[in-house]
Amino acid sequence: MKMVIAIIRPEKFEAVEDALAERGYLGMTVTEVKGRGEQKGIKLQYRGTTIEVDLLPKIKLEIIIEEDHVDEVIDIICQNARTGKYGDGRIFVLPVEKSVRIRTGEINGIPDV
Repeated sequence: MKMVIAIIRPEKFEAVEDALAERGYLGMTVTEVKGRGEQKGIKLQYRGTTIEVDLLPKIKLEIIIEEDHVDEVIDIICQNARTGKYGDGRIFVLPVEKSVRIRTGEINGIPDV
């Protein structure tokens, strides 16, 4: 099993969520986060004054899937989150050693007997 973590623009979340659901990837954890990448924030004009915004709002998606679905999920996220501008986000893939369903005690899809 793998965990796909995607940091994306908030305005792209609905498109990504819908595309994942359409392909059968329904389970995910969503967190509103702040961060910055290579762009190191942005400068905004407010009432004639320049304001530097160092940490920008982002959405963090965490999806646990079987290893053979990783490339498909990455493709779906990239196709639906990309604007072509700085700040589109980043995707990380991590190994998942164990997954236990609290309600049933099921481990990695195998019922606990």
